[in-house]
Amino acid sequence: MNVKLQSNSKSWIAIAIFSATFFGLGWLQSRYTTGSWPFTIDGISILAKHGSVEGDITESSHDGHDHSGHSESNSLKLSESAKKNLGLTEDFLRPIELEPFQRSITVPALVVDRPGRTRLPVNASMTGIVTHVHAVAGEAIQPGDLILEMRLTHEDLVTAQKDYLQSLGDRDIELKEISRIETLANTGAISSKTLLERQYSRDKIESLLRSQREALRLHGLSESQINMIETKRRLLTEMRVIAPRPDSHSEDEIQLSRQPSPRSYKTQNSQAVLVMDAAQTRPIYVVGFHDPVTDPPNATEGTIDSRDHDSEASQNHLLVLQDLNVQKGQIVNAGDLLCTLADYSELLVEGQAFESEAGFIAKAKLNNWKVSAITDLSGESTQITNLELGWVNNEIDPANRILKFYVALPNVLTQDTLNPNGQRFIAWKYRTGQRMQLLVPVERWEDQIVMPVEAVVREAIDSFVFQQNGDHFERIAVHERYRDQKSVVIENDGTLYPGDVLARRGAHQMQMALKNKSGGAVDPHAGHSH
Repeated sequence: MNVKLQSNSKSWIAIAIFSATFFGLGWLQSRYTTGSWPFTIDGISILAKHGSVEGDITESSHDGHDHSGHSESNSLKLSESAKKNLGLTEDFLRPIELEPFQRSITVPALVVDRPGRTRLPVNASMTGIVTHVHAVAGEAIQPGDLILEMRLTHEDLVTAQKDYLQSLGDRDIELKEISRIETLANTGAISSKTLLERQYSRDKIESLLRSQREALRLHGLSESQINMIETKRRLLTEMRVIAPRPDSHSEDEIQLSRQPSPRSYKTQNSQAVLVMDAAQTRPIYVVGFHDPVTDPPNATEGTIDSRDHDSEASQNHLLVLQDLNVQKGQIVNAGDLLCTLADYSELLVEGQAFESEAGFIAKAKLNNWKVSAITDLSGESTQITNLELGWVNNEIDPANRILKFYVALPNVLTQDTLNPNGQRFIAWKYRTGQRMQLLVPVERWEDQIVMPVEAVVREAIDSFVFQQNGDHFERIAVHERYRDQKSVVIENDGTLYPGDVLARRGAHQMQMALKNKSGGAVDPHAGHSH
């Protein structure tokens, strides 16, 4: 009897334990799942996930996933196509590296000319008539290129040359006479006084020639041009106007006829003959100085090699014929503006700071900190770095209280073409009048975590970045130490470490994806029976 009662009690205890376990599992599933049958494999998996079931079930249900480094609420799994859509290439998935950061202020700016360098006016040095125009408006030329030719009508210059030629002739006559009577005076056929008088006359002519040479120099002729008049015994009646160099004075000498030109690339009306060198690889412009009626061409007097338009030196000094103010047959007076050349290879950015920012500008100049410029080209914002801060005005505009300062801007050649007529046209990336923004450093911090603005997303009072963990991206809350238009400085407080791989763009899109995931997006098939 006791054995039977004991056996029955054990059965009731087993039934009670089984029932408690069964209902407990059902209660747990109702808490964690939405299935109608309480004891399912999915329910066991969820229990295993929360630590209620241990063993092989947990391992098999989550095989291939590492949950030790992320939580579902702050983790986002991205496919390869999603990474491509976000632009997360290797350049935008890089480990953190501590780097210096310069805190900057943003100043509006405008691209302007370099005074005395960008625009080069070319004036007529003498009165004359334009006989030929070699270049056209908008054409790109090099220093030394022929722009136009003029026939001189400058009365004072013509008179000075004529007097000089006449004095040269008088000297020649005196020298011949001295040579003739010198032998007679030595033999006693004539008195030595006659020879002495001739020598005095020669010296007077030499003195007159020296003064006339100086007068020609005052008219603008060089020593070589005066020597050419003496050698050829011809008046210089034509003048060639050539492109000057922006930063040198090698072309200050007036280019007149029968004088070697630094560069003559036209053949019409310029007495220039185009030949090839022995290897037939490049043209050589041989300028012959001769009278087309009486003298044969002289190809040994002034041979100039043409310069390579594609060389680095020529690109640094490409000039644009901005304005051409004369035409063939026009009479010009001394001092008239013939044309204006423009050298856009280097410009200036004029910063317009407020009076209160003058101290920041002065500090940047004192520490020789580099300046950056932000420009909007073709709808895309680009940043130009490592610009040199030139100088700061010593005056503040009393009307708008603006302090102007200037930054050198090297230009970039974007187009270089030849038309069917062989005329060259170029285009530069930066143009005068273009608006920019200057980033002027005011403080420098060492060993900082610096990320692009696109890598940090703000949500109310929090800021987040996304750290790569395998095929998942973990959302990490960070503290922003500083933010500007381009960069965010993240506090180096141990939340992130050098070597952690962060997504450097697409943070906003990933944040939206996480919110949709946690909020349970509406099922598009809800309410429909298939």
